[in-house]
Amino acid sequence: MSVNLSKGQGISLQKSDGGTLTAVRMGLGWRSAPRRGLFGRRTNEIDLDASAVLFADKKPVDVVFFQHLVSDDGSVRHTGDNRVGGAGQGGDDEAILVDLARIPVHIDQIVFTVNSFTGQTFAEVQDAFCRLVDETNGQELARYTLTGGGQYTAQVMSKVHRAGSGWAMTAIGEPSSGRTFQDLVPAMLPHL
Repeated sequence: MSVNLSKGQGISLQKSDGGTLTAVRMGLGWRSAPRRGLFGRRTNEIDLDASAVLFADKKPVDVVFFQHLVSDDGSVRHTGDNRVGGAGQGGDDEAILVDLARIPVHIDQIVFTVNSFTGQTFAEVQDAFCRLVDETNGQELARYTLTGGGQYTAQVMSKVHRAGSGWAMTAIGEPSSGRTFQDLVPAMLPHL
């Protein structure tokens, strides 16, 4: 059963049978919002990018994004860059796979971001979401609808962080501006 998250809401990633999750997928989906033009409705291609920044003691130590598809330790993997979106209503346009059991002990948080590499604002995107899926059985655990639209070009979506002996997820939903994850680091820091 999936949980729809609100900004700032968190969930435990411990399974209902008491076990812990070992692998999760953070999926990102979107569609271009149609615009009225002189010759009818049309859409522009929008290149949203998902990134995962790995933190150790509030310092970024590694990143997974379209130009660095696998973390240095191999525990986090990006499935590849989608430059036009299109799924938006269910499937993932980009995904980041996280093998929680392989995350080195010094990594305590992984922050997921989305940014418009082509510079369009979220007002030009519709049906955008991020979701967390149990990669072992395909069950969607949580979904966060990217809201806020407006003139922002990026968002700090959520984080997966250590909680006791397991992991938890917190929806952040912090709008920001920037074309890459590097532009978003200052917006991430208050949420660590």
